Amino acid sequence: MLLTLDLNDPRPLHEQVAGAIRRAIGEGSYQAGDRLPPAKDLADALGINANTVLRALRDLRDEGLLEFRRGRGVSVAGVPTGRALIVQRARDLLEEAKKYGYSRDDLIDVLKELP
Repeated sequence: MLLTLDLNDPRPLHEQVAGAIRRAIGEGSYQAGDRLPPAKDLADALGINANTVLRALRDLRDEGLLEFRRGRGVSVAGVPTGRALIVQRARDLLEEAKKYGYSRDDLIDVLKELP
């Protein structure tokens, strides 16, 4: 799993990590039953604290996407629905628009202009 974080993103790091993992699952990089790398390995690869990754993993567990098994690590419990993926991508798009000075209403206007 190749995850990247945008250090200029104003969202908390655990939300960025959760979003990246959610997208990876939704895009098929991981299927139900697949094991994720240990939180420490993910944290090392991202250059962040392991507790931040663990918080993201707990959030995804609470959403029903991941399951924790003692001695077996973290595995994918399910695949997010299309709506969940769209919501995540819309959040990402809104954050990106804010970086360029666009409001939510501006973004809605842009979407309405699309064919």
